[in-house]
Amino acid sequence: MRKRIITQGIEDVIPPDENWLDLKTLAVAELTSEDPSHPIESAFKPTEGPGWRASESGQQTVRLVFDRPLRVRRIFLVFREEEKERTHEFVLRWSSDGGQSYREIVRQQYNFSSPHNTLEVEDYAVDLVGLTALELSIIPDMSGGLAHASVAQLYLA
Repeated sequence: MRKRIITQGIEDVIPPDENWLDLKTLAVAELTSEDPSHPIESAFKPTEGPGWRASESGQQTVRLVFDRPLRVRRIFLVFREEEKERTHEFVLRWSSDGGQSYREIVRQQYNFSSPHNTLEVEDYAVDLVGLTALELSIIPDMSGGLAHASVAQLYLA
């Protein structure tokens, strides 16, 4: 039997046929840290770069504060880790009052293990009416290691 191991590239998981919001023009991004070579805006479009990455290890937060209330029906996230075996956790929350209070959408853990489990794809059907802020909190390594939080893709529709 002839076999070939194939890898799934990040470009292979982009969800098609959706009216994705232009987050760069609709929101202000608030970040606990950012690697200058991995800015948050590169997570909004896969062709613009490697996605966002924190400049420091440990728990990080990415918050999008919208200029006007929105209705969001879909949240698409991709996380990628090809170097270090680790378990990360993320929590996604939303606010309809400008960030005064938040409601949890999802809390998820994932085990990255190269070479087979290097890509986590999350696609949520939601109905967030009056969304004014979206917060993504990431613990990059549940064991307390020095991993950096990152998000390869973040889309809203």
